[in-house]
Amino acid sequence: MDWKPETPPAAKDIAAHYRAEIADGTYGPGTRLPGAQSLAKKLGVALMTVQSAYRQLAEDGLVEGRPGSGTYVIDVQEGEPSARHAVVSLRDLQEEVRHVASRLDDLSERLAQLEAERASVTSPDK
Repeated sequence: MDWKPETPPAAKDIAAHYRAEIADGTYGPGTRLPGAQSLAKKLGVALMTVQSAYRQLAEDGLVEGRPGSGTYVIDVQEGEPSARHAVVSLRDLQEEVRHVASRLDDLSERLAQLEAERASVTSPDK
């Protein structure tokens, strides 16, 4: 939960981070997200950036703002079907990205092997 990227993130990056944390259960139903002001200060961004990120999460049906209290994760089981669908889709997408990243690593290793083989075949002996 102690997230601090190397460079100040955009609102979409903040929203994506918390969307993923909600999807994987780090923030469960009823859990309060970090206060917008303190998060903005911690991340080195404007307050409006965090507010925009939280608004994106609310539009996704994942959180609700409670005036004077904060932003809370809603129970997607009780939320709109679109919210449940968004969380399930996000989990599926995360799994697919992990799979693609793994395949990309495999391909990168194979390419490096092929380039090494090619270099050894095409280089003239001295």
